[in-house]
Amino acid sequence: MTQADKELENGKEKEKERDKEKEKEQQRGVKRPIAPAAIAEPLQEQIQSNFVIVIHPGSRTLRIGRATDTLPVTVPHVIARRHKQSGQPRYEDTWLLREGLNKPESNEQRQNGLKMVDQAIWSKKMSNGVRRTPVSAEQARAYNCQIRPAVLDSSSRAKWTNTSHHPPYLVGDEALYVNPSDCYNVHWPVVRGQLNVHSGAGGSLTAVLADLETIWSHVIQKHLDIPLKDLKYYRCILLVPDIYNRPHIKEIVNMLLLNLGFSAIIVHQESVCATFGSGLSSACVVDVGDQKTSVCCVEDGVSHRNSRLCLAYGGSDVTRTLFWLLQRAGFPYRDCQLTNRLDCQLLQHLKENICHLNQDISGLQDHEFQTRFPEAPAFLYQIRLGDEKLQAPMGLFYPTTFGIVGQKMTSLQYRSQGDSEDPHDEHYLLATQNKQDQSSKSVADRKAVSRLGGGLDGEVEEPLSTHLSRKTAIISQFESKALGLDKAILHSIDCCASDETKRKMYSSILVVGGGLMFHGAQEFLLHRIINKMPPSFRRLVDNVEVITRPKDMDPRLISWKGGAVLACLDTTQEMWIHQREWQRFGLQLMRRGFSAVTLASVFSEDRHGVTPHAYTCSVGVYLPHPPPPIGGVGIVPILRFILPIRLLPPGGPGGPLSSLKPDIAELPRFDKSGFTIVLKNRLKNSTPSQKRSISRDSPQGAWALLPSTRPLDTYTIVYKL
Repeated sequence: MTQADKELENGKEKEKERDKEKEKEQQRGVKRPIAPAAIAEPLQEQIQSNFVIVIHPGSRTLRIGRATDTLPVTVPHVIARRHKQSGQPRYEDTWLLREGLNKPESNEQRQNGLKMVDQAIWSKKMSNGVRRTPVSAEQARAYNCQIRPAVLDSSSRAKWTNTSHHPPYLVGDEALYVNPSDCYNVHWPVVRGQLNVHSGAGGSLTAVLADLETIWSHVIQKHLDIPLKDLKYYRCILLVPDIYNRPHIKEIVNMLLLNLGFSAIIVHQESVCATFGSGLSSACVVDVGDQKTSVCCVEDGVSHRNSRLCLAYGGSDVTRTLFWLLQRAGFPYRDCQLTNRLDCQLLQHLKENICHLNQDISGLQDHEFQTRFPEAPAFLYQIRLGDEKLQAPMGLFYPTTFGIVGQKMTSLQYRSQGDSEDPHDEHYLLATQNKQDQSSKSVADRKAVSRLGGGLDGEVEEPLSTHLSRKTAIISQFESKALGLDKAILHSIDCCASDETKRKMYSSILVVGGGLMFHGAQEFLLHRIINKMPPSFRRLVDNVEVITRPKDMDPRLISWKGGAVLACLDTTQEMWIHQREWQRFGLQLMRRGFSAVTLASVFSEDRHGVTPHAYTCSVGVYLPHPPPPIGGVGIVPILRFILPIRLLPPGGPGGPLSSLKPDIAELPRFDKSGFTIVLKNRLKNSTPSQKRSISRDSPQGAWALLPSTRPLDTYTIVYKL
């Protein structure tokens, strides 16, 4: 018997066995599946939360831990690197000092800001209905200048970090206590929520990324007790600011997946994670950090792009202002310097203990503090203070008090600068869209072209270049202003698409971060929001609520806790970016993720009836390889995209909606750049084809109407990933 005959006989035997199995199943009443097993949905891998590490990198503090941990490990986000050569000049990143403080106008601006603060303090009555009696700095100065410190101990018991074994680097508290005479450079890799790239020593992007990798790997090994070789079994959730630098995030993801070796990663925005951690479905999230303050409206796990604001000030600016006020009041510790990192720690401790936003606390009060520095005795100081304790934190509402001149103080969501690994990005879409607009201009001059602000179909809109130049001018003028915290919140809520969303935001203002942890802050912020909100909304909003400690949790840990909650949700299983996917697709995965947020925002806008003149239907789109969104759609299943399709009736805006009944003509077609849905119009009379495109840069569902010259009976929906 030949080999071919043997194979034929074996095939017949296998076929007989399959027939016998079918007969047995029919006898048992078992129904065979209609679809073959080869195309069944793959089983999702059950992810263990104790193998997920949540990283929340702040400007001053790093919070990191397993998703199952009750509290994260908290360490100063600083590193000290030993000089490679002897005699190398020493370099240290400043903590409280920043650019724009030593301008000729700085002191005048600071004084003007203080006058506005004093006026605001006087205008608000105390709870007993009486106005506060102002206390001048001279009254406190007369007492403080006579104070001499008391020696508590000949040795402070604080010691410099031991560097006798010449470690190449020191991390956290060890870096803070490195002796200035040692040959080490001190770096803070994150400043105001962004990578600290500068022209000084260790300021290149490569050096900053190396600092991050060293700090994070050191903490993972030392505090989490996880060897680096085992990170291939772990996944990572990285929290990023609401207004992020996309190229920097790309490099950080590269570092985590390719250098440290995590098996997968989710990158999520801080504001969305804050709502997860607090258990709120919708909120205006106000994150007051050490060096920046971000405001963003989040609804159902979606961060509204237009509502994002980043203010370039935070708790460290309050600390520096307090030091200026203490000096005016005769601060008894006269050797205090803002260039000394240990003095900065002392001032930070003083701010946390004595500052408040309670109008009922007035008059002169006595306080005491200790100084414990290495190689020096421990001293006890007495100090008498008045309104300084209230004036310093009020700088958050009157930023001119910080005395910062010539710096960009307010940032909006800006466009990505593009990346060579991501050719089909927003710039590509705009360029190709402009060409289409130019070719159709002679046919339809009055048709609307795509614009950032969006609008109803049929409205006459200005050309894209004109709109962008006007928008750039408005943003430049807006960013030069230093918005107070209350005004920033009102502006963010006002940018929401519908009145219903605005009501939700006013009823749930969530304050997280450690920059506003002052006694009386909740009542103070609530009072200012109610007094400054638009009069039309005062009648519509039933209850304005400011939440500073949801579930009695530390507000500094809310966002990290939200990242831990995210790791436990079933809906996040499809959000993971794996090593192989990242190596193959790179930045395109992140762009896909942000597109999911745009889809959710569009659906939300149509749901609230913003487009009454357009026919709206919803199509469920299932991606074969669902993208892992960075901005996140929260509890919405990632596998299913609800794509709202708005089509004008044949008679134009206001025409009979019943005359237009689109139906899906064929299954969505997928390619490398996105997917296409074709809708067939069930009308007897043919109508012009309308091709609609949406990209991740179209905030709140800004659709582009591209008319065609051929009369067809189909509508094509093109979605570019």
